[in-house]
Amino acid sequence: MREYLSNVLEGGQVLSIEEVLGNILIAMVIGLVIYLSYWITHVGSVYSKKFNVSLVMLTLLTATVMIIIESNVALSLGMVGALSIVRYRTAIKDSRDTAYIFWAIIVGICCGTGGYIIAAIGTGAVFILLLLLGRVKNDNRMLLVIRGTREKSMEIEAIVFKVFENKAKLRVKNSTESSIEFIYEISKQSYDKSHKHTPDLLGHVYALGGIEYVNIVVQNDEIV
Repeated sequence: MREYLSNVLEGGQVLSIEEVLGNILIAMVIGLVIYLSYWITHVGSVYSKKFNVSLVMLTLLTATVMIIIESNVALSLGMVGALSIVRYRTAIKDSRDTAYIFWAIIVGICCGTGGYIIAAIGTGAVFILLLLLGRVKNDNRMLLVIRGTREKSMEIEAIVFKVFENKAKLRVKNSTESSIEFIYEISKQSYDKSHKHTPDLLGHVYALGGIEYVNIVVQNDEIV
């Protein structure tokens, strides 16, 4: 029984040098496809070249680990235990970065175990999907932030209601003993339409007196 368990744990598929080099080479090629996809779809301040290079490295490292695991079951159990104690605390700026990390790991697993066709088909499908949807942005929402004295709260709400014709949604209303702050959510279409009819929105608000500031912010996915 002991010899049987020893044979099971120590046994495994021993890959030749050509097969190992083939696995690593294909993992590198598909990793470069992931690099290209990330570079194309991530535009703006969220793009990180270092993170993009790390995706290619992660693909190659995962493939290397899978080659070792496939050839030695006992060693794979030890590696799982060693990797399980590693804790990663790198901040993820974009939610899509998590998907890219999983993409790189899955491709590395497939290439390391010889599943080239699965890796290629899956990568092609994800790449096409990201080309179609990767540049989708949520720039339609805008935030109007007005802060002034509490005595002017009724006048502020009246001006916002008049300018945006009840299309400005009040999201936050902060107040202190002497001041009050309004945060309205409006669509870009409503803002452009109202701006044509009432171009001097800031002038109307500041004419009330007691206004500390007026901010207009385009709310998109890159604002954290």
